[in-house]
Amino acid sequence: MKKDIPVKKVTDVAIAALPNAEDPQFWDVYLLNLKEDALHNVLITSRGYGNIDNEKRETTQLRYFYEVIGPEMAVKVELLDSNLFLLANEYWISFNYNNYMYDRKYVFMPGSFLETNYTMLPIINQLGIMIK
Repeated sequence: MKKDIPVKKVTDVAIAALPNAEDPQFWDVYLLNLKEDALHNVLITSRGYGNIDNEKRETTQLRYFYEVIGPEMAVKVELLDSNLFLLANEYWISFNYNNYMYDRKYVFMPGSFLETNYTMLPIINQLGIMIK
């Protein structure tokens, strides 16, 4: 039954965000495949949720699909408007790797998009924030 299904942990896959070079109002969100092999049938959902001024707010859920994301590759997922930084920004990733389906939720909480949280992003080689 449920206990018989193996649960494998997602490793070497990250979500990263960095300020857009052309418009500081927006940030570029990337999926980073840090593995030495490709990911297949990658489904990414994104949404924002939380409270602003004691009022519940939620964005539309968006879905992205990539048939293959190569090894040690960064794929731009979306532009994120900085007005959404007051919300939790969630990215749920599902993919096939070595004949197993993995999934994991990554959440940038309000206050994540601060310069004090910057790190050098692998593959992209620019400063930004990352959840690995």
